[in-house]
Amino acid sequence: MAMMQVLIVGSGGREHALAIALSLSPSVGSIHAAPGNAGTAMLGTNHQVDVSDIDGLVSLAQNIHAELVIVGPEGPLVAGISDRLREIGIPSFGPGSEGAMLEGSKIHAKDIMKKLDIPTGDVTKLDRYSDIGLFLNSNPPPWVIKRDVLAAGKGVVVTSEIEVASKFIYDSVEVDGFVIVEEFLQGEEASLLVLMDESGYVCLPPSQDHKRILNGDKGPNTGGMGAYAPAPVVTPSVHMRVLDEIVEPMHHYLRNQQDPYRGVLYVGLMIDSNGAPSVVEYNVRFGDPETQVTLPLVEDDLGEILLAAATGNLASLSPSFSDSHSATVVLASQGYPESSQTGREIFGADLEIDEGTSRGYVNFAGTSMEEGRLISSGGRVLAATGIAPNLAQAVDIAYQIIDSISLEGSHFRTDIGYRALSPKK
Repeated sequence: MAMMQVLIVGSGGREHALAIALSLSPSVGSIHAAPGNAGTAMLGTNHQVDVSDIDGLVSLAQNIHAELVIVGPEGPLVAGISDRLREIGIPSFGPGSEGAMLEGSKIHAKDIMKKLDIPTGDVTKLDRYSDIGLFLNSNPPPWVIKRDVLAAGKGVVVTSEIEVASKFIYDSVEVDGFVIVEEFLQGEEASLLVLMDESGYVCLPPSQDHKRILNGDKGPNTGGMGAYAPAPVVTPSVHMRVLDEIVEPMHHYLRNQQDPYRGVLYVGLMIDSNGAPSVVEYNVRFGDPETQVTLPLVEDDLGEILLAAATGNLASLSPSFSDSHSATVVLASQGYPESSQTGREIFGADLEIDEGTSRGYVNFAGTSMEEGRLISSGGRVLAATGIAPNLAQAVDIAYQIIDSISLEGSHFRTDIGYRALSPKK
């Protein structure tokens, strides 16, 4: 295979994780990122084109003669970047705008799941004509309240406090015209990233994200404070049920659309105490930080795999996966998630660990280089990722690296992987 020119759209830790994996791919010649971050700049060329500038991104893909575009965030997908690229003959890893509405509208996704009998929680739509007080008093907490818009994974409040629930509902209705309240699902969460096109699908190792800001899954939701893979809650029997009840029917539906789905489907799962899976949400792109812990476990040429999916030929490949475990710990800026202090210098982020069967490194996210200095530029600044023969070692490596990094006011969770590492009672 000729060595490809690849363009990655996005600027977060997910995009740096993609760049790292693609830099190890024999099929990839050069890596470009738009707009990228300090990490992607170390592996290729950054281009200062915003992810919302669809015209600019399409022009960039043409100008650099991109042979594959990988779209990281959901916004450009909903806006139709993959449709535009395919019209001019450039393969795009990411669904067209119609397929992207699985994430673009939670109500749309719920309607499809109901049509396909995919297990998921019930949903209620509230608007300015709804008696919100009566609803909250008639439905016991906790309440899962979601805006039906793209909100970078943060347009969700899960609370048992009626004042918090009421305020978020009223504020969301004021801005969006309505809000949805989903049934609270009991169990343990997991994530499954499924590469798919009309020819077939491939499941990456299951992972578990840590959404809450504080240890023990306390505090407000974030974009993700860490993750690990594989997640033991997804046992072989649970995995089989997920395929039969969730992945297969959705893949059959998406492959038969006029514009077949080509990209990755993120399946957010809740596994109850009996091992029954339900869908919490679908996303139409790689998760962040799940990408950081799943891609290192892919043993084959990632560039070749993603190109196959982008061109409808995924079934021609049979990717293999490592038996290793991986963990990533996110370092967040002061004030995150409510606000973010940026513009501060980061020290010690160059530590890498290579011990043969174990290794570790930094995934850069909200970072930039200014006059040779590494500067924070976002809420989730970077993550330390460890890969090792077992999870405890992978977590230890990740914390060795995160402890070596200095950023004024920054914070991180100290319990990543605790559900898998704690003795079961």
